Amino acid sequence: MVYLSQQNYLSRREIMVEEQIKSRGITDTAVLNAMLNVPRHLFVPDDLQAMAYEDHPLEIGEGQTISQPYIVAYMTEKLKLKPTDRVLEIGTGSGYQAAILAYIVDSVYTIEIIPELALMAKENLEKANIVNVKVKCGDGYNGWPEHAPFDAIIVTAAPENVPRPLLDQLAEGGRLIIPEGSRHYTQYLMLYEKKNNKIRSKRLLPVRFVPFTREKE
Repeated sequence: MVYLSQQNYLSRREIMVEEQIKSRGITDTAVLNAMLNVPRHLFVPDDLQAMAYEDHPLEIGEGQTISQPYIVAYMTEKLKLKPTDRVLEIGTGSGYQAAILAYIVDSVYTIEIIPELALMAKENLEKANIVNVKVKCGDGYNGWPEHAPFDAIIVTAAPENVPRPLLDQLAEGGRLIIPEGSRHYTQYLMLYEKKNNKIRSKRLLPVRFVPFTREKE
């Protein structure tokens, strides 16, 4: 197992931001600062920490992955976040995307269906000293209505179609980004925006995410 110094991890984050993120067109200063300052290595298994800043997804257990850094930055930038925003995330995983959001916005509410990952995310966020994230273990299909409306919603697993309750929980002017499509066919990142109580959608780019899962009834 390889452990690196904090300075070494910081150097790797700087290289990640320059070579993987800025070079691909991400320009939002808040997103770049979050990617530079959030310690991604704390959100991957110990034996993979030395690979945390490489340009690909990593396994985090339970058949799930932490997304490629560029995809995290891209999805975050598309939400056009403000410091006062309240954000909902579906699919907490190890907690890294929630941590990036939390660095930018006022509050993050995140739902993870796998109990082991929900617990891991809470522990990882605590290790990273992030306090403005609430983690819930459960089925994310119906969102988190007690805390709605949300200025932004991000989904990190792919359903075949966007869950209607999530669109309903968007605030006026809010944005939702989600990968859609079957695991056997091309998935696309879709961006939804609520304006004048109407939903507009835009297809962004092809992606590959783990499937969106539901609780068994």
